[in-house]
Amino acid sequence: MGHRLNIGKDGRANMMYYSGEGPVWHGLGTPVDHPATAKEAIEVARLNYTVEKRPMYVGSEQVPEKSATLRTDNGAILGVVGDRYQIVQNTEAFDFFDTLVGEGQAIYTAAGAINKGELIWVMAKLPKQLTLAREDIVEKNLVLVNSHDGSHALKVYFTPVRVICWNTLSASFKDARDGVYIRHSGNIKNKVEEARRVLGISIKWYTEFEELCKQLVSTPITEAKAEEYYDKLIYGNTPEEKKEESAILKNRMQDMMHLFKHGKGNRGETAWDWLNGSTEYYDHGRQIKGETADPTNRLKSIWFGAAAKAKERAFSLALQVAGVN
Repeated sequence: MGHRLNIGKDGRANMMYYSGEGPVWHGLGTPVDHPATAKEAIEVARLNYTVEKRPMYVGSEQVPEKSATLRTDNGAILGVVGDRYQIVQNTEAFDFFDTLVGEGQAIYTAAGAINKGELIWVMAKLPKQLTLAREDIVEKNLVLVNSHDGSHALKVYFTPVRVICWNTLSASFKDARDGVYIRHSGNIKNKVEEARRVLGISIKWYTEFEELCKQLVSTPITEAKAEEYYDKLIYGNTPEEKKEESAILKNRMQDMMHLFKHGKGNRGETAWDWLNGSTEYYDHGRQIKGETADPTNRLKSIWFGAAAKAKERAFSLALQVAGVN
């Protein structure tokens, strides 16, 4: 069971769905040929299970101030949490998402779960995509992530997705990029207004993002300058002698330069090509530790881990190329 996607009570492992072009990080999941509502997303991705807190015991003695979270459909233990931890059921999380974006306004394009079901996510596409040069389209997306093991707060955040390569573009606008965090304590419904305040920033955020992308599209860059900035992205302040010792980093430079010139939709001409050479590498080209055993490690890196942070640095450097910051 190498993919470690969530396992249902019938033993099936592909507890994920997608609408449109399939995700490329693992090749698993159930395709649907129509946009899904929140209710459909839960059903198709098979996330319609509930979670309960149960006391923990060592022998006959109850463990104080700790509880186990487990699925009620198959009894799988998902994690250990404290007394104050409040479960946010998958149905509640999806309903919350509908409340934020307005029911019927978002198209649910992907949803799924990791491992036994302790981490779930859903991605929704918002109306009015961004069209840049050469018919290069960037979709406006929201991602919701929720956990049942205490490892993550419920989070909703923005992730522009470049359709031509299905790669995520990270941008370092504070508040908007950081999105909404809701801890698993108290009443989730009481936090909707604060979440809406932050999500309201997204209208301005995407307007600014579009303008910045257009600046990148209109900024020419030479091959030498592209290599100079990839050097900054890959090596940072690494001393020259250390650069020479690392074959891995040298290969990374070669791969990025290739994607800058020949990546999907790229021509090796502009700061936009430079940025997308970076994001295509971190989303699709870079080797991810443990991916052979668990292909979902790529997804986790792209959205939450090292690749996400690298793409934020790439966006910042691309703006430097364009003279924006």
